[in-house]
Amino acid sequence: MEVFNTTSKILVTCNNRFAPYLIQEVEELGFKIDRSFSTGVELSGTLNDCIRLNLNLRTASQVLYAIKKFKASNPDTLYRELVAIEWENIIDSKGYFSITSNVRNEHIRTPLFANVKVKDAIVDRIRQEKNERPDTGPQTDKAVIHLYWKDSDAEIFIETSGDVISKHGYRKHPGKAPMLEALAAATILASKWDRKSHFINPMCGSGTLAIEAALLATNRAPGYFRMNYGFMHILGYDENVFFTERRRLKDMINKTMDFRIIATDISEEAVDIARKNAKTAGVDQLIEFSVCDFATTEVPEGPGIVFFNPEYGERLGTHSKLELTYGRIGDFMKQACKGYFGYIFTGNPDLAKKIGLKASRRIEFYNGKLDCRLLEYELYDGTRRVAE
Repeated sequence: MEVFNTTSKILVTCNNRFAPYLIQEVEELGFKIDRSFSTGVELSGTLNDCIRLNLNLRTASQVLYAIKKFKASNPDTLYRELVAIEWENIIDSKGYFSITSNVRNEHIRTPLFANVKVKDAIVDRIRQEKNERPDTGPQTDKAVIHLYWKDSDAEIFIETSGDVISKHGYRKHPGKAPMLEALAAATILASKWDRKSHFINPMCGSGTLAIEAALLATNRAPGYFRMNYGFMHILGYDENVFFTERRRLKDMINKTMDFRIIATDISEEAVDIARKNAKTAGVDQLIEFSVCDFATTEVPEGPGIVFFNPEYGERLGTHSKLELTYGRIGDFMKQACKGYFGYIFTGNPDLAKKIGLKASRRIEFYNGKLDCRLLEYELYDGTRRVAE
């Protein structure tokens, strides 16, 4: 099996509610989507296509390349189907691989047992054909094989990403309660920002939103920061394909902007962390960082967007500090951001009511398991405060 040039099913996964933005990204790369679902998309392609997907996608988590689909009612059947695959042509007999899985079968009490069955089948096959065996373990920084097994339906994949690609590799200093890079990218794609107008990010924290905005504005692909993927540890990998795509990405970078990205935070430590992360991402010269209360953030004459990701807190009482903060955010957007679109990402609907402005859109997201909303406000001249 020569997987790098053989067309098969590819699944690109993402966090729940990211799918509309993943679809947009995949189609912009020129791929035809065969099927979409709440946590990803399905298309057809080769493992070389997976290289391009891994390097370019901002909202994805994993890129899975299908090897075989089959029926397996119990662990013994699973083993027999898997040991028949030519693993000696996929995994280096002197290499290393790990197993991940998504299993729901009445014979399996723990996915770890299914993982062991997969591992045994691969090791036994390679030992039979090569008289030696690869090492195995939990680390996902080398070859990764993924099992999907629901009832009697089973499918085995090469997990071409290795470590998840929802982390974009530049955030060496996470800061306090950082926003996942893929979530930041998805929320920006959900907004009406055209990548040609101002992007204002008060309360910037570790800088993820401002950095993702700068990456989008200058066409910097997230994969450019990473030099290790699962596909690199599969037999037949041609590093020329990877480096050719990487050079293409470098050539596409637009290093100048005729608008401003401004990021502020009241915490000097947070702004220092944000600057360091932006430097790792190569966009520190494109973002204007400053330490100040959010209400004194400079807002150039529009158009543009102002984007807040404030603390959510718990469901708090009438006199809470966060309720006052959300009210001040509403005042700031009303008074200082005329001609802009305003966005607030929050997981607390009670606090959102304290903003005092009527949202034109409420876009659903999850932050981990927390049900969240990206609230959009059209801040035209004479915006009227109303109770939501």
